[in-house]
Amino acid sequence: MKLHNTAAYPIRRLCEIAGIQKSSYYKWRNRKESVHERIYKELIILIQDAYQERNGILGYRQMTIKLNREHNLNVNHKRIYRLMKILNLKSVCRKKRKSYVQSIPEITAGNTMNREFTADQFG
Repeated sequence: MKLHNTAAYPIRRLCEIAGIQKSSYYKWRNRKESVHERIYKELIILIQDAYQERNGILGYRQMTIKLNREHNLNVNHKRIYRLMKILNLKSVCRKKRKSYVQSIPEITAGNTMNREFTADQFG
């Protein structure tokens, strides 16, 4: 939303409020997109597609592995972490379930060696 278009605020006044020079505003507005910004935009699209494809299960580590393998990229996990943090994408943490079988007295092994753990002397 541009305030100078919608509310008819002059750019000079908006620059004064923001504390910047008018020439800096026009320099920023007319700048060209850098190589890193283009790479980030492409990565953001790939990250969002992979995140939706896997229903939000992937964290930044698995996301890095997936993007590097499937799209033949060489992207660091820290960059993926930073972009996912900006996009507010978090992996779903599933609760781990204990997988154990409770033993019953019939299954428990008996004391076949008759071990006695008493000491006659100390030291």
